[in-house]
Amino acid sequence: MLHKVLKVNPNDNVIVALRDLPAGEVVEFEGESYLLPHTVYAKHKFVTHDLETGDAVTMYGVLVGRASQPIKRGEPITTYNLKHDSESYSTAKRQPYSWTPPDVSKWVGRTFKGYRRSDGKVGTYNYWLVIPLVFCENRNVLTLKTAFERELGYAQPELYRDQVREMLHLYQNGQLETVQKLAPFTDSSTPRPWSNDLNRPFKNVDGIKFLTHEGGCGGTRQDAHTLCSLFAAYAVHPNVAGVTVLSLGCQNSEEKILMDEIHKRSPKFDKPLYIFEQQQGTEAAMMSAAIKQTFLGLIKANECEREDVSITELVVGLKCGGSDGFSGISANPVLGQVSDILVTLGGKTLLAEFPELHGVEQELLNRCVTEEKAAKFEKLMRDYSGKADAVGSAFAFNPSPGNIKDGLITDAIKSAGAAKKGGSAPIQDVTNYTEISHEKGLQLVCTPGNDVEATTGKTAAGATVILFTTGLGTPTGNPICPVMKVSTNSKLAEKMVDVIDFNCGTVVTGEETIAENADALLEEIIAVASGKLTHAQRLGQDDFIPWKRGVSL
Repeated sequence: MLHKVLKVNPNDNVIVALRDLPAGEVVEFEGESYLLPHTVYAKHKFVTHDLETGDAVTMYGVLVGRASQPIKRGEPITTYNLKHDSESYSTAKRQPYSWTPPDVSKWVGRTFKGYRRSDGKVGTYNYWLVIPLVFCENRNVLTLKTAFERELGYAQPELYRDQVREMLHLYQNGQLETVQKLAPFTDSSTPRPWSNDLNRPFKNVDGIKFLTHEGGCGGTRQDAHTLCSLFAAYAVHPNVAGVTVLSLGCQNSEEKILMDEIHKRSPKFDKPLYIFEQQQGTEAAMMSAAIKQTFLGLIKANECEREDVSITELVVGLKCGGSDGFSGISANPVLGQVSDILVTLGGKTLLAEFPELHGVEQELLNRCVTEEKAAKFEKLMRDYSGKADAVGSAFAFNPSPGNIKDGLITDAIKSAGAAKKGGSAPIQDVTNYTEISHEKGLQLVCTPGNDVEATTGKTAAGATVILFTTGLGTPTGNPICPVMKVSTNSKLAEKMVDVIDFNCGTVVTGEETIAENADALLEEIIAVASGKLTHAQRLGQDDFIPWKRGVSL
């Protein structure tokens, strides 16, 4: 039976509604009775006692805001009566931290089928990558995409083009009324996009990924260098077998910068990487040469086969987007449990989205294993938040209209729930955007909260699977790293069956504990790492947005 309410932390002075609670209802909870003067919708919170203007509101055991006007016992918190506030933080205020690792005996010795690279890293997929060093080459990249995907069996089915063709045929034959009566596709009647079971000539190449972007020249030199660093991180990524690079020749993002950044990350880099410069001759000559060399590279990439490897070789990114009031109660804590399991076993997990860690900085500082790591985190956070403040777009402005509508009233509430994805393990390392750490364990990675910028950056940090929790539904993916969509509530999982890969709504209903749901999720991660496609992969959601290091929340 679904409980009506939940208090996340014993020290909280707000209670979460797990279903809509109408005005006038009396809620019984932990020996107290609360008369609700107003309707409290599911995912929203009401206060446990009268608050005066300026009084603190706590959730997840931390300060998440202050009353901007008096709030009566049982009244919901809203953007009208609550303003963001959070505790100050400093490396100097660090406290000793200890944790109790979970029992992982059932996972010892578990394996997945991955691609082992010459540098010892293990990929979950085997992709060929085609990138432009500058936006001038986007059209050529897309031309290659059409040619390779259609001829080698990687193209998405032209489902919607077929729909337009059918309607055009009917219209041209005087059957407008038939067009008007056509029923829209439903999930049951819509053919699924391609799977990796199709009969393709390169059976061990999971795909050819074609990236485009709007940078490389005309911006700052820092942006051009960052773009090269990002591409270098993708080139050395264990999910990438080889790279084709298109260059104009005169852009800021130079070939030399790219190669220098690659060798910084992988001194013995030995993957096939082919660079073609358009200003050396005709477009036709460049494109023909790129096609030939890429085809030969695919033959080489096809020689790599999946083999059994320990799940400790997984690098799991932890992400949330389209969050709701259940994110910090169900899906994010489930990810935290998965993270703690993998870290205990000796794997690696990545927690990013720095604007969505605002308000829990001190806890994260306490969890850093060294003073040096803590100081780096503090500096990155202060530099980032300072830039946001300077342009009048503080971290406190982070919650979107959808977040607020579904219960995330302040950034601190959103952040405290978002941080649950990182579990309780000590933080072994802190990395800046496009940096790659060789440490195992939980790591903090500096990225925006923006969904695609974050997944782009998390992949650059080495994630080979990304877990993406969502309460509202977010259709996005990454070109080279599988992105698993994890629902915070069962309604969403039932409604968006072609987006959601795993449901944590059973935690809200009480059907499963966090630990039980996490075990099931880890099994699904192993399946995806072994080649089971996510919905984002099936739908071809290869989203890629480089962060220009400006203010992005």
